Amino acid sequence: MASFSTVGKGSHSFTDFCCSPCLEHKIDQWAEFYCDNCLKFYCEKCINLHGQLFGKHVTYGRGETSKWPVSKEVEDFIQKCDLHEDKRLEMFCYDHNQLCCTNCAFDNHRQCAKVALITESVQEPLPDLQQLSRNIQTVLEDLEKLQNYWDTNMQSLQVSYNKQLNEIRDTRQKINTILDKIEQNTIKELEDKMASLNVSVQTNVDNCSKLQNELKRLSNTIHDIVDKGKAELLFIASKKCLKKIKLSETYLTDNLVQVESSLTFQADSYFQCHLSQLSCLGRIVVCTRAVSLPGDPDKVFTVQGKSKYNVSMPYSEDIFDIRAICVLSFDQILIADYDDKRVKLLDHQYQVVGHCDLNAYPHDMCCITSSEVAVAVNKIKTYEVQFVSVNDGRLVKGRKLHFQHRCRGIAYNLQDLYLTSGTALYKYSMSGELLSKLLENTSAKYTVNKCAVSPSGDKILVTNYSHGKVLSLDRDGVVLHTFTDPDLEYPAGIHMTALGQVLVCGGSSKTVLQLDGEGKKKLATLATWRDIINDTQSVSYNRSTASIIVGQKMHTNILVIKVK
Repeated sequence: MASFSTVGKGSHSFTDFCCSPCLEHKIDQWAEFYCDNCLKFYCEKCINLHGQLFGKHVTYGRGETSKWPVSKEVEDFIQKCDLHEDKRLEMFCYDHNQLCCTNCAFDNHRQCAKVALITESVQEPLPDLQQLSRNIQTVLEDLEKLQNYWDTNMQSLQVSYNKQLNEIRDTRQKINTILDKIEQNTIKELEDKMASLNVSVQTNVDNCSKLQNELKRLSNTIHDIVDKGKAELLFIASKKCLKKIKLSETYLTDNLVQVESSLTFQADSYFQCHLSQLSCLGRIVVCTRAVSLPGDPDKVFTVQGKSKYNVSMPYSEDIFDIRAICVLSFDQILIADYDDKRVKLLDHQYQVVGHCDLNAYPHDMCCITSSEVAVAVNKIKTYEVQFVSVNDGRLVKGRKLHFQHRCRGIAYNLQDLYLTSGTALYKYSMSGELLSKLLENTSAKYTVNKCAVSPSGDKILVTNYSHGKVLSLDRDGVVLHTFTDPDLEYPAGIHMTALGQVLVCGGSSKTVLQLDGEGKKKLATLATWRDIINDTQSVSYNRSTASIIVGQKMHTNILVIKVK
């Protein structure tokens, strides 16, 4: 089977086929027909001769390319191992959900419980490849936005470089010739930092381009094979797509809040007095600030469907209190079960696949990295933050931080931990050093209950459980807005998405509401008492599946709300 790649509109590459008889005469001629009996391709000229000789053969023209076979180029691309390019994928590891060649299986999966041949694994139901293709397009759009950001950052960096270079030269004119050498030292420092920053930004641009190219090729490949009936290729393609999408989504999540770099020259106003002792005109400082990628925090979620999933474990109690939910990479979900003093790991089908026991009752939990969370736990005279990470499908407990006050709510942003005690909100460093007390209200027991921080760190939301309020604070703890609503009684869990959308659940009202990005008004009611049996305790958003996950009190089920 001879094929070659061409480029169509919009730079989408596709694979075409050569006429088989023409190719035998060393002529490259595009095929217009495929014969299912001969298993060969024919151009317009050759199909006439073929028809005279084999009038009863079944042929398919360009309008029926779905009945043409998969090209060897596409087949080789799909079946090639990503780690060992000279090997074909032949096995699938169920323990790690990974495609394997013989080298992969020998090197990394000898101890795995279930590694099967792909020919045996294709019996499983395949995911919707059309949906995979749509997911790829969504990720590609997000990657393009991110790459545009890096391109813009490079331009603004150059502007700041030029501006500070002028500042350096203006300062240089105020002093005498002894500064000739000092000026050169300072400019060299500026250029070195500029080169270093350019390398860093260019690396991110290259990473975006690489992911886009790989996703585009996978997307085009899906279109080529989706109707071919090749179960093995479909299985491999779907697994590759899922893996690449997850890698891209993890990359996007890690880069949702970017650090914008610029260069500033800070002149020393007293340098003339100490001129002979100076080696530079001043300091070159890299100024950074957190910048959220474009997104609409007021984009309203539209409910598409609701499902319930049992998160119980064998031999465990039938009463749960899901106080917190965190979504990690690869659709791994962690839930904090208060009654069992346990953190549970759920897979993408919301089945419990792992757990770890805690020494105290978990009240809240927040993501630290794509594979690590921090859990706020309490019992008599024990107030701690326990770090837990996911390692090869297992939950591993790490270090602890100890505090003098109760730990009810927890959030993380820009290397800072935010903790609530029930009546106060504190900001700590990651080493447990108190940085500031941002808010205090001792009028009731749970006036400062749970908290969430915006992606850029400029806004903090706090639930006042006792008085049925949601408070919006600036980064210094100043109250900007206070939200109340009849549909929000005893607000418990609160969550801000990567785009700044606000979700809050009402405990006794058994509701889940979406507020605007400022926390000033209600945008939507996403769940009510008709959907929820007991008090809502926690809420989180899974961006990769466009789902809102809700935890309840004294119930074995979590509620999953599909949205768009």
